[in-house]
Parts: sequence; C-alpha cells; structure tokens
Amino acid sequence: MKLSKKNLDQRLDQVYDTIVIGGGAGGLSAGIYLQRYLLSSLVIEKGRGRSFWMQDLRNYLGLPPDTPGRTLLQQGQQHYLGLEGDYLMGFVEEVVDEGETFAVKVKVGKQDSSYPIFRCKYIIAATGIMDHLPKLADMQNVYDYAGYNLHVCMICDGYEMANKRCGLFVNTESGVNTAFVLNWFTPYITVFTQGLCEVTPAVRQKLQDHGYPLVETPIQQFLGHDHEMTGVELTDGTIVELDTGLIAMGAQYHNHYLQGLELNWNGGNLVTDGMCRTSHPRIFALGDLKEGINQVSIAVADGTLAATAIWREIRRASSPRRWEEQLQPSQAT
Repeated sequence: MKLSKKNLDQRLDQVYDTIVIGGGAGGLSAGIYLQRYLLSSLVIEKGRGRSFWMQDLRNYLGLPPDTPGRTLLQQGQQHYLGLEGDYLMGFVEEVVDEGETFAVKVKVGKQDSSYPIFRCKYIIAATGIMDHLPKLADMQNVYDYAGYNLHVCMICDGYEMANKRCGLFVNTESGVNTAFVLNWFTPYITVFTQGLCEVTPAVRQKLQDHGYPLVETPIQQFLGHDHEMTGVELTDGTIVELDTGLIAMGAQYHNHYLQGLELNWNGGNLVTDGMCRTSHPRIFALGDLKEGINQVSIAVADGTLAATAIWREIRRASSPRRWEEQLQPSQAT
C-alpha cells in the first residue's frame, strides 16, 4: 500500500519484518524479494536518488539501451506494490536500536511535516550516494548534460567515452589521477580542476608525459545542444571542444541516520559480509552504501542477497507449517 499523511495511522502499530531505507534499484529489489518470501516490509524513499538521474541504462541486461533510470524505478515500484508491500515517500532522520526492534523516525512532507515512527525487526540500508557536480552559477547548465554524455561513473560508462575527446572534471589531486585509468578507454583527455585543488609537480609532469592538457581556469558554462555536451567555455572566454566528459568529484553518502549505531565503517562505506550483513546482525547495507563497485546490477543483486538472508533467519526461527487436515487427531494436538 502506498502510504501518505492520510493513512499513516494504519501502520504505526505494526512491527514490520524489515524496513528498507531507500527505494532505488537495490532497495526495490530487496522489497520485492521480501514480499515474495511472504514477509512484511516497508520501503521508505526520499526521492531523486542516483539511479533516478540516469538518462539511459546502456549496461543493464535485458533492457533497451535507451531505458531511463526513472523507468526502471517506476516499474520496480509498481512490482513491489503489486506484491502488497508498503511504500512511503519520506526522509529517514534516525534509526534507534531498541533491542528486539528498531524505531525508524521519518520526516513526511516538506511543509507541515509529520514525524511518524515505524518499527521493524530488520533494517536494510539502501540510500546510496549522490555525485558532486561542478558548481556553476547556472546549475541548470550542468543538469542539461549530466547523465547524458557528461558521465559520473567510468565503470558504467567508460565504453561510451571510448576514443572520444573527453573532459575529466575533478576537485582533488586523486581525481586528477583518474586520467591514468580513464586512458584505458580514451587517450584524448583534458583535465579540468577549476583551481579547486593543488596539483603537485610530479602529477603535472605525469600529465605532460601522457599529453593530457591541465586546465585550471574556472568553467563559465558547458556548451552543447539537445543534452549533448560539445565543450566548455572558461571564464577567460577560452573554448575547449569535447565529445564527452567524466565528472570525478566525489559523492555525498546518505548515511546520517545510521551514525548513532555501532557499525563498522570504511570511510563512508559500511563493511558487510557476503550476504550484505553489517557488523550489526540485523542491519544490512546495499549498493553504493557498502564497500564495492557502484553499479545498478550489483545493487539489485545485493537486494536479493539481503532479503534472502533475512528470510532464512526468520524461517529457521519459526515453527514449520503443517497441513492440519491431513494429520491424525493425535498428531494435531
């Protein structure tokens, strides 16, 4: 059931088997499997996550290459709701470990907000990350190309940049070093720092040795048409022609609601086992939130793993169901 302010009271006394925080590809995959395992679940989605901004899924098996990320999410949400799962648009502010259950505080509504608390036995954290984009005076100029031929994931989209003139947009020296991995796909790389980081002489020399121009002048705007970026104009009026771009400026991890819990972290990522279980036995983490490669296909698989681990645990702790009508009276008592 789709929950809102109008019908929240129908679920406030329920203890879900699992609350899935994050309704992206991984969270919806987990929710679908939880419902197929006949468990009760609630998916809470804050909206506009990383996969929502994907303009096409050219690397996802079985889908047309021009399938937008939002189409994948819409179909996943419909599938989940069709299995009678509960779904809520809201922002999870805090998770409190109460012992046998977790209390999940959610902000619902941007105006006249309410703050319901839901309870569950297990948590699946699937809130992912949002990539940092170049900060320009007109951010719409960035959004016009981001997710089209201005990419944020080399593993996802390196093939799309193969042998093209590529701008690498960075804000740290470690980002500059991305050039020496990107060159597997294309050697035609221009590095743009916008003056946001220091570049050591050694790295400057390495760029020069590879023939990769280093541009430190800030960007005025991206150039292009119909969502196809064709270059950049710098603040000094210089125009650099490009065919594609890769943004490597880090990301924001949506993990604030877990900070009050004792979990094992590696930087912004949660450390998990092979079934996506964190150091807390009843908290799981999926996709970009855990250690590993940032891919939709991996997040979907992670959702399956986490849901299956939870089902196994609940099933093993439950009494086997019996076909009462087939038992002798002495067996049924």
